[in-house]
Amino acid sequence: MFCYSTILFSQEKEFIQGKLQDAQTGEPVVFATIRIKDNAIGVISNQDGGFRIPKKFKELGDVLVVSSMGYQKKEIPIESLSHNDVNIIRLSYGVLELAEAVVTAKKKRQLSPRRIVRRALEAIPVNFSQNSFSTVGYYRDYQLNEENEYINLNEAIIEVFDAGFDELDHKTSRIRIYDYKKNTDFRRNHFAEQKYDYRTRRKIISNAFLSGYGGNEFIILRIHDAIRSYKVNSFDFVNTLEKDLLSNHSFFREEDLYLDDEILYTIGITKSVPASRVSNKLYITGYKVVGRLYISKNDFAIHGMEYTLYDNQNFNINKKSNPSNPHGQPIFEVVTEYKRIYTKMYLNYISLHNLFRLKEEPKFIAEDITVDFSKKYFIVTFNTEPEARSANILRNYKFKFKGRKLKFLRSELNKKRIVLYPDIEKAELDAMFKEIEENRKDGILNKDLLVAEIENIKDKEGNLLNEWTFKDYQQFREYFVQRINQKAKPIPDSLLMKRNRPIFEDQPIVKPDDFEEYWMNTPLK
Repeated sequence: MFCYSTILFSQEKEFIQGKLQDAQTGEPVVFATIRIKDNAIGVISNQDGGFRIPKKFKELGDVLVVSSMGYQKKEIPIESLSHNDVNIIRLSYGVLELAEAVVTAKKKRQLSPRRIVRRALEAIPVNFSQNSFSTVGYYRDYQLNEENEYINLNEAIIEVFDAGFDELDHKTSRIRIYDYKKNTDFRRNHFAEQKYDYRTRRKIISNAFLSGYGGNEFIILRIHDAIRSYKVNSFDFVNTLEKDLLSNHSFFREEDLYLDDEILYTIGITKSVPASRVSNKLYITGYKVVGRLYISKNDFAIHGMEYTLYDNQNFNINKKSNPSNPHGQPIFEVVTEYKRIYTKMYLNYISLHNLFRLKEEPKFIAEDITVDFSKKYFIVTFNTEPEARSANILRNYKFKFKGRKLKFLRSELNKKRIVLYPDIEKAELDAMFKEIEENRKDGILNKDLLVAEIENIKDKEGNLLNEWTFKDYQQFREYFVQRINQKAKPIPDSLLMKRNRPIFEDQPIVKPDDFEEYWMNTPLK
């Protein structure tokens, strides 16, 4: 059922740490629910299957209940878990028995996938609460760099006051922040933290646009809950869930799954928008959607929705596909799960994941160009040491004096500096350097008199001079519900989150009496 790893995290003394894995494949089980038995509170597993819970639950002799879509529910006495190591917990896949499937087939007429989805959408007003309630949960946003390292991790404990599914979420829901922090245990990257910039293209989502919604990260996440926002536009192709999902997509049946003791239809979602050629060299990128809906076989309640939009690279100007990624490049992914409390469904978690590209400044530049007036040569100083072959190619230095191109006789490279000797007659050489010296100001060369361009030189690390580079990052915004209050009462507006301001900048902090009941499920390092 579980075993202990040998990794010790001394900085996590107040928590028991665990990691969920598929019993057959060893792959992490992501977004599983880990709850304290007979207690409403719990957490959701991270991208690596990791989670943490306070040690106080071990001292109280509590039991963990672990459940995940398609896996058998598991109960684990917390006292059996190590408080020093990361506990590995393995979950077994839940397979429906054939006899059960046959009996179910006799009771109910087989429904088409489209009909199942239609009935689920029609049942939203019945299956989801129309009365006000609140959820308290752990919010975080973070990024993964190309090395798959966490950067720019921000965390908060948040309560959302929801007026009920009859009301529009973005107009009526209210939010208060119990606590927040910018986690400095993980690396920070200032440029990756900036807003998307489609003017300079310093930071963009390729082939997509994400509105800032006033600069608030949590509002961006909430609008992507297409189930909660089923009456309004949420995100492309899903659009308004109740009327656009059916018309915009194709559906197919997959095998039924267990979630705790409930059997769910698993409905696959697809859509394909082919790429189109505009000219011999230009084409418009196509899109492909891959997703799933998990729907109760009992009352058609929607338990979960997975939706990924891909930049479909199966078509390009050379008509070549990428066999390692048949769906193409993912643009964004939204994963949402709801859970049942008696007869109504409430949010369990939502995760919004998108890719973005960051334009990074050149690593190799010419820091300075100076003149030795006595010896009559130019000196170029680089920020790192150039490799000798390209640095000594004289045609890579395009200098012009009063609009006339200069030629160089030879060069001398010494670590980060290279000396360039002009190839002109002595009288003309003396006159040129005299004029350059007379027209300099405060030691700065007159750029109207002397123009210098340098190209095609690399440093010893292989970086090209003045080359801007692009790096791909993954952005995550996630909210994991720890407790649901079915009869919550909102607090005064002055204590609520300012929706037009980032979560982590001058927001009101309101800690309730039971604040110690909640904790941040910080990813394992």
